[in-house]
Amino acid sequence: MELDDTLIALADDTRRGILKRLAAGEARVTEVAAPFPISLNSVSKHIRILERAGLVSRRVAGRDHFLTLQRKPFDELTAWMLKTREFWSSRLDILEAALRAEDAIAAAAQTSKRTVKRKRK
Repeated sequence: MELDDTLIALADDTRRGILKRLAAGEARVTEVAAPFPISLNSVSKHIRILERAGLVSRRVAGRDHFLTLQRKPFDELTAWMLKTREFWSSRLDILEAALRAEDAIAAAAQTSKRTVKRKRK
């Protein structure tokens, strides 16, 4: 479920923009929202999705809400991607070897047919 939340959060361009801004360091919600052509309320909804995924944490100081990027979900996503890549790479290597063997057998059969035809002439 955590991986699903991370992928859902990363699926939106606005949320990726928020994360990009937070990669530079902690920021107030209003600072994060400023560059986006949407309401503060809309940005807040995006931030809640990022918080639910664990990608962002919030610190409240008086009336100010500060956001910080959290790296753990990125590390977990990266580990999953590498594991998945390794799994499919090994499967694709096996498939490639099988297809090459099949091609070699077909080529050998073609060569054999040509040899038989030449001997008959």
